[in-house]
Amino acid sequence: MWVIGAEILGMAAYLLYEAHRHRRTLADIPVRIHVNGTRGKSSVTRLIASGMRAGGYRTVAKTTGTKPRFIFPDGVEAPIARAGKPNIIEQVRIVRRARDQGAQALVIECMAVKPELQKVAEDKLIRATVGVITNVRADHLDEMGPTVTDVARALASTTPRRGILFTAEQTHLGPLIEQARGRESAIAVSRPDAVTDAMMAGFTYFEHKENVALALAVTGWFGIDPDSALAGMHAATPDPGALRIHTLNAFGASITFVNAFAANDPDSYRILWERLAPWRPREGKLVALVTCRKDRISRAEQLAEFIATGVEADQYFICGESTRPVHQAAIGLGMNRACVHDFGGQDAARLFEQVLEVAEHRPVMVIGIGNIVGLGEELALYFQHRGQEVVYRSAA
Repeated sequence: MWVIGAEILGMAAYLLYEAHRHRRTLADIPVRIHVNGTRGKSSVTRLIASGMRAGGYRTVAKTTGTKPRFIFPDGVEAPIARAGKPNIIEQVRIVRRARDQGAQALVIECMAVKPELQKVAEDKLIRATVGVITNVRADHLDEMGPTVTDVARALASTTPRRGILFTAEQTHLGPLIEQARGRESAIAVSRPDAVTDAMMAGFTYFEHKENVALALAVTGWFGIDPDSALAGMHAATPDPGALRIHTLNAFGASITFVNAFAANDPDSYRILWERLAPWRPREGKLVALVTCRKDRISRAEQLAEFIATGVEADQYFICGESTRPVHQAAIGLGMNRACVHDFGGQDAARLFEQVLEVAEHRPVMVIGIGNIVGLGEELALYFQHRGQEVVYRSAA
């Protein structure tokens, strides 16, 4: 018993020491910006970091999205190696690495999903001076729901104490305002109409005005000239999950491929469909590639409802894992069996052949939605390697 007691005391002392050392490390980084939200976290993290660098701050950033990245003060980035599954304790190592880089500012994406872990991520691991919540949408309802209001409350738990919270959210502001008030923080709501089409022309990929407006609001808080911040954002490397458009010709078919796999909640799908309207072929067909994952059952249900009620495509290819429930749910919602295909288990090459069969030597637009991990990434690379990227700004 004495030995066990000594071990417990030793472990407790070690944990207290590590907690104290981490707080000292945090104190060495005067600006800590914690980015949370449903969609766009990785993009906004990159935009803010680039704007901060352009304003003279020695800035380190870390994204968690499609592919986790550590971004050095000069903008060079490196993948983050993980021995096992993602764990929020990873942020401790990232903070220490940022301090070692002499960071004046750290812009870090929240990697927690469960509400209790989001709170730990903020209160124990980051202790942000500035909080950012991109938006609040109906995703991860199995962990943060069941309602979107519950999601808002969960995301709001990363609000800093006695700091400021920036958000682009317009609808579900109540829980964010309430949490900011309870943590003695100010709250600032950015608006997309603050960003003009001319300001967006500098992006070579498909970026959202909401993201840019939010990032400019944050950099403006630090007194950074908006033109300088925007120039830095234009030069930033986009996240691997950013929406990209490629065109290719194969066997007489003209194909436009849109990598939108990172958009995976109903609200994001609808926004995406509206903004892609100018790109849709006037003569030809539209194919929705819907990738499923067996560990995202609630998202699969959303996918089925969305393709049945939210989009108008000529053909729907349901592919990846656990596709049967999505296919059956879509049919049950009244979709034409001739248009909805269960292609579960087929690889990227075979799905490409299926697209060619639909095209029949006519223009076809293929939009990938659902999940980027696994088959989604394989499909994106398969189309991209055979085509040429379209510079988005040239398609006004």
